[in-house]
Formats: sequence, structure tokens, C-alpha cells
Amino acid sequence: MKLSLIDLSPIPYGGSRAEAYQNTIETAQHIEQLGYHRIWLAEHHNSVQLAGRAPEVLIPTIASKTSKIRVGSGSVLLNHYSPYKVAEVFGSLEELFPGRIDLGIGRATTGPISDVALQRNRSFRQLTNDSMEQLVELLTWFDQSFEPDHPFSKANVYRDAPPPKAYLLGSSSWSAEAAGKVGLPYVFASFINPKQTLQNKQLYEKNFRSSDFVQGIDKPHFIPSLSIYCMDNEPDALLFSAPVRMMMKRMRQGDVESPLLSEAEASAMLQDDTRPAHRLESPDVLPYHLTGSPEVLKEEIQLIKEFYNVDEIVIQMISANHKRRMHSLELLAEALL
Repeated sequence: MKLSLIDLSPIPYGGSRAEAYQNTIETAQHIEQLGYHRIWLAEHHNSVQLAGRAPEVLIPTIASKTSKIRVGSGSVLLNHYSPYKVAEVFGSLEELFPGRIDLGIGRATTGPISDVALQRNRSFRQLTNDSMEQLVELLTWFDQSFEPDHPFSKANVYRDAPPPKAYLLGSSSWSAEAAGKVGLPYVFASFINPKQTLQNKQLYEKNFRSSDFVQGIDKPHFIPSLSIYCMDNEPDALLFSAPVRMMMKRMRQGDVESPLLSEAEASAMLQDDTRPAHRLESPDVLPYHLTGSPEVLKEEIQLIKEFYNVDEIVIQMISANHKRRMHSLELLAEALL
């Protein structure tokens, strides 16, 4: 079993964004020693709780301070950027850190104002629906395989190394189909749509075809990304996960501006929340969060591994308590690696 982490650089209680970045660097160094396979850096905009907004900045910082763990984007939001520029950035990263860079590709709305702010052309007030064209263009830049009569055939993304490994990340049926059609590994955000995990895996595999792109693969490679909170015992694990469970509850109610509450405050506010948060009843219907002791989580994650026939799980673990989060990652490594 490979364990990986997607890091959102949560801002510590009473701390700063600079401290959040430093915590992410320390986390990467720590999980490398624990045997984690990769760390991906998220892109979130206009967030008061999370500092992770520029994976292209954090990736080289972390890669330069580690030696073997894979480092990548989780994900770069391609719908907001030029595929040509993304290809140049990640080609450069692969040249700087050969064999260690992952290009995790995704798309997302970031909010009605920040979506417009991210665009160079502010006349577009809504996202265009050309995600497949952007994805194919990005992969084609790495191949330099534009048709001779294509206007981009006269430009190049020059490189001295193989392109970075590419993955498509998503939480929708579109991403499942797209990953299959272009022949990329598919990372499904089960922490967003857990009950759709099996459906999206099947949709990905149904649409899969071997890719002509240099980053392509010969057979489907599905990786679930799960929200996991581990502590020495279940009551403490529930306490540890309370702030993110409260954050998700507030987001469902439209509140995206409140900072993360303390564990005690969030736990008190969740006393009447009956939403299942921590137990795996059946691997075909995943909960929003897996929360428990190492022994329980080891058993549940093993069931998920076997049911979905996967060799890797990407963990999302949001906490403003850096020390507690590091301990949780240690416990998972001891149980599963």
C-alpha cells in the first residue's frame, strides 16, 4: 500500500500564512522519512482557512528540501490558465528535479469574483466549457504533436528531460470520462463525493483507452483520495476531526469565510449533528471522513484497498494543529506502511 498526502497548508491557530507554508515543508520532510510515496500541493483561492494557493511555488521549495518523495500539484486548476504556460512551468520543474514531479491536473470554480480575477480576459463572466480541449492541448504541448497546419505547430515547449507524470484529478463524471479517454491515471476526490467513488471508478474504466500521449498509461490506474483522521483512540480522533467536519458543515450552508474553530469549540457545536462522519459501513458507500484509531482504520482502509483494487490512497487531512496532524500521519504510517 502506498500512502500519499494532499496538503492544503491550513493556517495554524493564531498563526500566519508564512507559518502554514513552513508547516507544509516540515510535513513533507517528515512524511518522506515515514515512507510516504508523494505529497501534492493544493490550489485554493480566496480562502481564510487555507494558505495553499500556488502549487507551482511550493513544489520547487519542497522538492529542494527533500530528496526522494514525489512532489506535485493537487491540482493545478487548468481552466484558469494557459495550457502552454502550465506545460512550460511543469517541464521546468521536471528538469530541476528529474523523476520526482507530478502534474496533477484539475478544474474548479473558486468563487464568482475570484474566477473573474484569475482570468486575463475579464469580459467572460462565467467559466467556458472547453476543459477537454484544454486538457488535450496541455498533453499535446508535451508531445509536440500538433498537426502541421495547427497554428501552435510553430511553437515549442523545449525540454531536456521526459515530461512530468500527469494525473487527472476530479470529483465528477466528466473527470472520470476524460481521464479514461486521454489515458491518464485518475485520482477521485472521495472526500467531496464519497458515495460516487465506485460509480466514477467504473465510468473511468469503461471509457479508458490506451493513450498516444507520452504521459499516458496502458491500463486504468485509479487512486481514491480520502479524508482520514487518526488518533490513538476513537474519541480523540473524533475530537481531532471536529474542526474540519464543522468547516464542511458551514460550507454546505454557504459559509466559506469563517476560520477553523478549535477542536473543543467545533466538537461542542457538532453535538447535535447526526451526519455519519467516522465509520465505514460498506466499502461501496464511503463516508465523508474515516475517523478512528490506527487499528480500526487499518482494517477499514484494507477493505477499501481490496474492494477498489487500488495500490495507493491519497490522504486529505486538514488541521490547524500542526503537532496533532504530524502525530496522526505517524500513526497511519505505523499501521499501514
